[in-house]
Amino acid sequence: MAVSVLALVVASTGTSVAAAGLIGSDDIANKSIKSVDVKDQNLKGRDIKNGSLGSMDIRDSSLKARDFAKGQLPEGAKGATGPAGVGRWALVDATGAIVAQSGGFSITAAYPTLAPMGADVTGLRANGNVYINAGENLTNNGILAVVALQNTVDQNADGVTNGRAGAADANPEFAGEISAAMCQPGIVNCAPPGAGNTNHLVVSPRNSDGTVTTADTRKRFYVVVTGDSSDRP
Repeated sequence: MAVSVLALVVASTGTSVAAAGLIGSDDIANKSIKSVDVKDQNLKGRDIKNGSLGSMDIRDSSLKARDFAKGQLPEGAKGATGPAGVGRWALVDATGAIVAQSGGFSITAAYPTLAPMGADVTGLRANGNVYINAGENLTNNGILAVVALQNTVDQNADGVTNGRAGAADANPEFAGEISAAMCQPGIVNCAPPGAGNTNHLVVSPRNSDGTVTTADTRKRFYVVVTGDSSDRP
C-alpha cells in the first residue's frame, strides 16, 4: 500500500511539473485571479499585450504615478492648437500713435479733422476718433478698448493727479469713456480714406461727460482683438 501511494504521488508531481509553463489564458476562468494572487512588481509592461487593457479594466484611482516607470506616464489627449494671434493688443498714446503692440496693427488716421468745422457733417464724424488697421478681416473677431491710467499728467491743472479730487468730473486723469467697433459701411461708417472696410476698427475716446476729447484731454488707451486671427497675412 505504501509503495502504491508513493508511486501515485510521484506520478502526480511529475504531471504537474510537466504541465508547468503550459497554462494558457484558456485554462484560467474569468476573474479567478485577483490582485492578491500576483506578487508585487511581478507583472511588467511587457507581460501585457498592447491594447489588451481598456479603460473599463482599470478601477478609478487605482493607478498611481508610482505604478509607472520614469518617463512612462501616459500622455493626456492634446487639445486643439489655438488659432494664430489670439488676443492681439495695442497701446495707443494720447496723440493717437501706437507705442506698444503684440503685432499687426497700424494707424490709418489719428484724431483727424477731414473738413473745416461745420462744413462737412460726414467728414466731422472722424473728429475725435482713432482709426486702426488690424491687418485682418475682423468679421470673426471681438474688439475691446479701455482707457489707460495716466496719473503723471495734470489734465485740468488742479494740482491733483492721484484721482482723489472730491468734485464730480474732477479727475480727468482717471476718468473717461471709450467705445470701439469694426468699420462696416452702413453700420459703422468710417470716414478717413482707406478705413471704410472690415480690416479697420474705430476707437472713440470721450470725456467722462460724453464730450469729444481735445489735445489736452486725450488719454492713452488699449485696444484688444480677440477670437480667430488665423486669417492674418
